Amino acid sequence: MRRTTHFFAIIVAGGSGSRMKSDIAKQFLLLRGKPILQHTIEQFLAYSPDMPIRLVLPERDLAIWESLCATHQFFPANVTTIIGGATRFQSVRNGLASIPADADETGLVTVHDGVRPYVTPATIAVSFATASHKGSAVTCVPAKDSVRLISSDGSSKAIDRAQVRLIQTPQTFRLDWFRQAFAGPEQAHFTDCASVLEFAGYPISLIEGDYENIKITTPDDLKN
Repeated sequence: MRRTTHFFAIIVAGGSGSRMKSDIAKQFLLLRGKPILQHTIEQFLAYSPDMPIRLVLPERDLAIWESLCATHQFFPANVTTIIGGATRFQSVRNGLASIPADADETGLVTVHDGVRPYVTPATIAVSFATASHKGSAVTCVPAKDSVRLISSDGSSKAIDRAQVRLIQTPQTFRLDWFRQAFAGPEQAHFTDCASVLEFAGYPISLIEGDYENIKITTPDDLKN
């Protein structure tokens, strides 16, 4: 097993309120009296109160987040706010750039969606433990519904759902692998960090996630 001494988290929160039918970005909506993003960060603090966390936000959202933190008296010392980029890839890369290079040799970095507030400290722990051993740990759950593959001509065919996994976050990786992968150019097919690492030639290890670890996207998701 690789010796690991540095753990880092990058929490990406660049969404809007369009699908929530809200003028407020979804990460700032209240859930049980607190902003969704605060709930998410608190889960990582519950796992490790001192782990350095990079919170990546659009520049336009910095003022509202600072105001919410003041309202809810939420000032964790180990959370550093980073300005994001035009895409998720660029935002993650901005967060990565703020992590000291001297941590690469023994470090791990996990990336998580700011609007997945139901992630558990146990899942975060398994993610880091697996990445320590295998170099990567990508959270996923089996597909429950039937799945069909759509062709370019509009036809479709059934595929075995037992072979399908729905990808979640956190996604955790060796920091040296991660930095090498994100040094390359962005590709159109990048949908998450796992696709970036895979494109760079690194192996992807899957770990069991949780169906409750949903990404809050629509008003129905706030009913939980």
